[in-house]
Amino acid sequence: MTDSTYTPPRVWTWTPGNGGRFANINRPVSGATHDAALPQGAQPLQLYSLATPNGVKVTVMLEELLELGHAGAEYDAWPIRIGDGEQFGSGFVAVNPNSKIPALLDCSGPEPIRVFESGAILMYLAEKFGALLPTAAAARAECLSWLFWQMGSAPFLGGGFGHFYAYAPFKIEYAIDRYAMETKRQLDVLDRRLAEHPYVAGDEYTVADIAIWPWYGQLVLGRLYGAAEFLQVHEYRHVLRWAQAIDARPAVRRGCVVNRLNAAENEQLPQRHSAADFVRLGLPLPATR
Repeated sequence: MTDSTYTPPRVWTWTPGNGGRFANINRPVSGATHDAALPQGAQPLQLYSLATPNGVKVTVMLEELLELGHAGAEYDAWPIRIGDGEQFGSGFVAVNPNSKIPALLDCSGPEPIRVFESGAILMYLAEKFGALLPTAAAARAECLSWLFWQMGSAPFLGGGFGHFYAYAPFKIEYAIDRYAMETKRQLDVLDRRLAEHPYVAGDEYTVADIAIWPWYGQLVLGRLYGAAEFLQVHEYRHVLRWAQAIDARPAVRRGCVVNRLNAAENEQLPQRHSAADFVRLGLPLPATR
């Protein structure tokens, strides 16, 4: 079957199991499918996530805050196994009605505060701790523009290119071409920006870099979809320079392993409850301030 043989019916109906690798968890309705309480630890922040690009945004952000000396950013990180449908448990749906990782509970105050959507979590944490988000009007506007650029652009990379190139049950030339073109256009946008500035929002490392790197940085480093050669990512030399610099940051190295499953034992930390959890992995701990 190819896209050239398909004629849409007048009314779409759902065919369970049709959809490739993620068919067992995709459905056209929202809400919980089963009762399941979320675990909760002793730290002020409770993160429920997985080490996908969107999940890595938040663990890197938290580790960067700890690196800066913000003790209140200590967190428990609990894995949500999306392949098993744990995001549809009643406890998780109560934190994120959209059933997507990551989701955060801030338990540092008298009442827990839920925050969902990765961009919202980054902004919430930046404002809570007064870090990694400029306060001057022009710099703040530039940073938020790039943060929301990522939120609007990455679905073309992940749900578009990544899905049809790597996960769809059969290859559709038109879909792969369409999203490869858009992904390369986005990489060119970044490359032109990074030709003029060391970081995406300007001269300082910010939440914009933390949001963009797990998607576009890891793409040019050859870690997403096995598509580096296909997309000729070496052409984007400014993006590559930026990606390598961020990849070397101690907080990024820690954040990337949190909630990572299905990796070598020394490259994953399914749960994270304190900085000491990184010792067995040989990773640098947050600097003492």
